[in-house]
Amino acid sequence: MDKHIGFIGCGKMAQAMIQGMVNSNVVSPQQIIASARTEETLHFVEQTYEIRTSIKNKEVAINADYLFLAVHPDSYVDIINEVKEVVNDETIIITIAAGITLDFIEKQFERPIKTVRSMPNTPSLVGEGMSAISVNSYVTTEDLSGIVQLFEGFGKVEIIEEQHMDAIPAVSGSSPAYAYLFIEALADGAVMQGIPRKQAYKLAAQALLGAAKMVLETEKHPGELKDDVCTPGGTTIKAVATLEKHGFRASIIAAMENCK
Repeated sequence: MDKHIGFIGCGKMAQAMIQGMVNSNVVSPQQIIASARTEETLHFVEQTYEIRTSIKNKEVAINADYLFLAVHPDSYVDIINEVKEVVNDETIIITIAAGITLDFIEKQFERPIKTVRSMPNTPSLVGEGMSAISVNSYVTTEDLSGIVQLFEGFGKVEIIEEQHMDAIPAVSGSSPAYAYLFIEALADGAVMQGIPRKQAYKLAAQALLGAAKMVLETEKHPGELKDDVCTPGGTTIKAVATLEKHGFRASIIAAMENCK
């Protein structure tokens, strides 16, 4: 891709995306420029990812074909007011903050502006991110192709209607945290039975990775795959019954309802 990528804000999520883009060779480090509030952060990302950095948000904005606004939601108004005069009409603005709508961005720029609302997640760092995106009417088919290519550089991407975006943090944005809790719990159970902790984490993590891959690659219903593991009267169905008795699925759904 022969485009310049700008990040205003360079926290953990932005760093995960940058690492994924660079590792996948979608863009080179020299095509990326990022700004941050502190010289310490800029020095870290410059040394770690070998990208260009600047303390000035305008310098990032004026050079970007794709401009990621990777700041907290309450900073969007100030950031946009700072850079909107130098943003090119063909620049594609990409948000990664929950609750920031396409209409909100247009109103802040006070002119038609190509905008993408996205929700990536931190596994982007290892090229296994899951991103959901919605685009406004100014984004062309050609634009969308480039956007998808960029996001596929660090994982998978789904284009969805914006009305569903508020549900994305619960199902894919925050859910890696649920998975880490599950891995930790599985490992704790293994340690209780005498397995060394390092091996326990590897066993648990690989099992979840394999299970996820089975869902994606076989396209079978998760319930069917679960049934394939549960032999009649076997240990797995007893474990599943215990999880259900303790509200396993209900607790996950309740957590997702509170992930707002």
